[in-house]
Amino acid sequence: MSEFVVLAVVMVLALGAYWSLVIFPRQREFSKQQRYVRELHKGDEMITYGGMIGKVIEIDADAGIAYLEIADGVIIRVVTASLVRPYDPEELAEAARRALGTVPDQQQQN
Repeated sequence: MSEFVVLAVVMVLALGAYWSLVIFPRQREFSKQQRYVRELHKGDEMITYGGMIGKVIEIDADAGIAYLEIADGVIIRVVTASLVRPYDPEELAEAARRALGTVPDQQQQN
């Protein structure tokens, strides 16, 4: 019987670790993405899951579709859930510099 209790405690601990390391971060990221979608306004520049950057032209909340202008006169329809985050050129440039290792050491420490 004590082996069953030990096994149950180990299983509960493993489940708790899995939840805190896998499930909880995904839930937090999903809620953050949902917040971006709820706060969309016309004129916002957004990045899609596919990496496209476009300006929000119109939002059809009932259908869950946003119309993005990705170039002058080129408008596409995307599912609002595919809009990942607002476009911030400075943030993307910083991430690219870090990936290439061109950021000075002083900036990387901050």
